Parts: sequence; C-alpha cells; structure tokens
Amino acid sequence: MLFIHQLSKSYGVETILDKISFVVNPGERVALVGPNGSGKSTLLRIIAGEESPDSGTVSRAPGTTLGYLPQGFQLDPDQTVYTTVISGLTGWQTAREQVETLAADLATTTDLPQTLAAYGDALTRFEALGGYTVEHRLEQILTGLDLPLATHHSPLSNLSGGQRTRVGLARILLTQPNVLLLDEPTNHLDIQALEWLENFLNHYAGAVLIVSHDRTFLDHTVTKILALDPDAHTLREYPGNYTAYAHAAARELAKTWEEYRDQQAEIRRMEDDIHRTMMHAQSVELTTTSRQPTVRRYAKKVAKKAKSREKKLDRYLASDDRVDKPKKGWHMKLDFEETMRSGQIVLDMKHVTFAYPGRPPLFENLEATLLYGDRIALLGANGTGKSTLLKLIVGELQPSLTLDSSTLSDVRLPNDGGFAKSKGAVIRLGASVRVGYMPQEQETLPPTATPLSVIQSAKALTETDARNFLHYFLLEGDGALTPVGKLSYGERARLILAKLVAEGANFLVLDEPVNHLDIPSRERFEAALDAFPGTVLAAVHDRAFIEAFTGNGRGKIWQLSNGKLDTSG
Repeated sequence: MLFIHQLSKSYGVETILDKISFVVNPGERVALVGPNGSGKSTLLRIIAGEESPDSGTVSRAPGTTLGYLPQGFQLDPDQTVYTTVISGLTGWQTAREQVETLAADLATTTDLPQTLAAYGDALTRFEALGGYTVEHRLEQILTGLDLPLATHHSPLSNLSGGQRTRVGLARILLTQPNVLLLDEPTNHLDIQALEWLENFLNHYAGAVLIVSHDRTFLDHTVTKILALDPDAHTLREYPGNYTAYAHAAARELAKTWEEYRDQQAEIRRMEDDIHRTMMHAQSVELTTTSRQPTVRRYAKKVAKKAKSREKKLDRYLASDDRVDKPKKGWHMKLDFEETMRSGQIVLDMKHVTFAYPGRPPLFENLEATLLYGDRIALLGANGTGKSTLLKLIVGELQPSLTLDSSTLSDVRLPNDGGFAKSKGAVIRLGASVRVGYMPQEQETLPPTATPLSVIQSAKALTETDARNFLHYFLLEGDGALTPVGKLSYGERARLILAKLVAEGANFLVLDEPVNHLDIPSRERFEAALDAFPGTVLAAVHDRAFIEAFTGNGRGKIWQLSNGKLDTSG
C-alpha cells in the first residue's frame, strides 16, 4: 500500500535520514519512534508530499488515499467546528445541496423524468461520498474527541489550542483515507478521548502510521514499530507494540555491549601477544652477535610473526566484523540534591470556588491538604478545571466569591507562607515552601531570552557552569544562545524544567509536564521525580507516567470531575 525506498534527507550538512526503506501494508497499525530530532516528522512530511527527499522514492498502490495530521495544524479561526470538519470531505456539502435542491424540484418540475434522472445521479454521487451517514459519523468522532455538541457551531477562535488540535484530528478521521499519517495526535487528549481514539484506530479499516510519545497508547494500538536511529539516521523494524520493542531493543543493546567487551578483551589479548613477541624478538637480537646467525634468523622469524599478527589485527579493526562501542544515550539529568525541605503542611485549601466571568462555576468548595513528600497525579477530563486549579494554587488566579459566603467565616491564618483568600476561600502554602510551576502553555519565558540567560537569572552560575548545566537538559552548543521564541516545544519544556531545578523548588506544580518530551526524556523525568525529595502535584494524562509516578503506593490520585475534587485515591 505504501512503499518507502532508499529515502534520504539532509538540511545543509546535517543528515536527517539515510537510505530509509520500509513498507506499510493494508490494515497495519505502525508506530514511528525515536528521540526528538531523529527525523520522525520530517519523514511524515515527505510521505505526505509536504517536503521532497534528496533521494529515494515514496510510492503508493493505485487509488491509495492519504490523510495527514501534522503538528501545529493550521485551521481557519473564523470557520465553525462543523464546517471545518465537514470540509475535509471534498464535494460532500455540494453534493448534499444538489440532492436537496433536486428533491425540492421534484414537486414542481414540468419534466419529471429528466428531473428524476438528475436526482438519481446526484443521490448516487452523494451516497458515494458517504451520504447522510457522514453527519452521524461526524457526531460520533467529535463526541469521542471530547468536543461536545455545544461547540459544534462555535467558531474555532472561541476554542482552546487543544480543542482546535482535536478539530483537526476529527477532520482527518472523518475522511477515512486508506492511510492515516498522524503526528502526535495524542498531545491534547484526556484519558477518555485517548481510549476512544485507541478503539477507533483498532477498528479502522485502513493503515495507520503514528508518531506518538504516549507509550500506553502505542501499546494499545500498534502492531509494528519503526525505530529511527538519531546517530546512524537509519531505521530498524520490530514486530509488536512499544513494550515489545523496548524489551527487544534493550536485549540488543545488552548483547552489543557484551560483544563489544569481548572484542575489547580479545584486542587487548592480541596486542599483548604482539607486544610480547616483538619484545622477545628484540631481546634475542640485542643479546646475540653476528657470529650467532642461527639465533638471529630465529629472532627475525619471531619479529616477522609479530608483524603478521599486527597486520591481522589492523585488518580486523578496519573490517565490518568490528563491533563499534555502543553509544550511551544522553538523557536529561535532574539533580535535586540541594532542595531545601519545606514544612510538613505544604498546601491547605478550604472552600475554594472558581468561575470565569459569565460562566457557571468550574468547581465549588474544594478542600484538600498536601503534606511534605506527597506525590499527587491530578486527573480529570478536559475542561474540568485542572489547569485552573493549579493556577489558583500558584497565585496566578484568585478564588471566586463563594456562592454562599455568608455561611463561611473570614478565616485568617498566620502569614508564614503565601495564601489567597476570598470570602472564606483559603489557599495557603506552608512554611519554607518554594513553588516550581510548569504551565502547560510554556509562555512563562520571555521569547527574546536565551537558555543561558534564563539559567543565569535563576541561579548564580558562570557561563561555563551554566552551559554545563544546560547540557544535562540537552540544550548545548548554539542551542544555549537560541532565543526562547525559536526553540521547539520540547526544548522549551526542557528549559522550564532546568529553571525549576536551578531555582531549588521543593513543591513542583506541573501542568502536563511531559506533553512535548520524547519517550527517553519522559522516562528520565519519571526517574528524576522518583528521586525528588519534595512534594509534587502534576496534572497529567500520560498513563505510563501516572503508573510510574503513583504505582505501588508511591503516590495518590486526585480526581476532578463535576465540580468536585476526590482526594481519596
């Protein structure tokens, strides 16, 4: 169905893809994985025809249609959700209007046979495009992607960035192409929508090629992994889901290390043997005279043998049989050793209500307490107020007046921490709490600042020390001097993490912290949080992250739904 042959792509002197080949068969669900920068999005753009390769070919079986969802999908903000999604079906709206016009003409026409024939032709064209079942499928897709009926006739300008991304995804899914190319389709989906999309793709008749850093999503959907090597710029194919691939890749790496160590031991043995043989030959030659020709001939023979072994070793080291040293992955390194301990009570919330102007309350009378060392995953569907609650906690928003404030006392607390209070609503931080906030929007950093200046403003470091610090977050070389506004989403996320660490925060408030991190960085971030001695409250929908963060009694789950906060999990 889709054939990629010897595909290569470079930007200037930087090679991205080198002779990539693979096939996507009808009905296959395939994941394209690799660290950020390994060429996943580039490869999808080439397949979709958005970019041209330097060499190689992309070919499709006759009649194969493609549907492509890129990152940062641009849509007309003045169009409604309905018109945007339905416009993906080229000609459907026109065909429907023709059918309805001709149906009305049947009642008034003076040439019934001709009008009836025209109506039949129009109806055939309309049904070939899906007919009236299209609207039913549209409703199912929009509802499944958490775009309720109330949004369907709203202009896109009224929607959040995440909602607009879901509209773009719905538009692609409605067209039912033979091959779906999806670049990070899961970034703005809550758990319910993720599960809906998993079910949709598992029952999809066409083939699917997905780029996603959501490990659980890949485990539940794909049956083949295409892994891009960022160093060799090549591709390896693995059967099974993501977990099967991760285990296979780990076994391969362990085997390569074993072969490399065995090879190094053999090389040392050969070098020692050559050295001993050469030294023996030299010793014999130095301790003999010209009157001992037999012994000297023996010494030359030994030296010749050593030289022959040396050439043999050189040939081996230059051959394809040599095992190169496996490259150690350079993942993020987060060091929390200098984190100062806070008081036992980190956060105390009472009677917290919030409503945006002109809208009903998102939640009412929330109460919760966080203790030092608590690890909380805040869950809830999109729109339930998770981000709003985090903004209230860090002081970016203030609680609304409670609906029945007359029944609440005007609580006053000693100001040994920060607190917000509105007619009985209290959000109080405990003693010595230092908040590190990572917002979902990534708009807390000045667009003209550089990573180097951001870190030096957060912590007194020399340029050399600041560069070394940034290196742990994969921001190195010219990247340390690149303006924030020109960094990728993943680079900005890593820079915000670097800033939190540099500031010595002991209470991390994280809003979808792994959204733009690749899988190796997500796993490294999970390990870092596991070692973090402070308190963490994270709104997150990555199920693998939730399991690593809270599983086996390591943390708890707070569920925000229907305006209430359940802290019993």
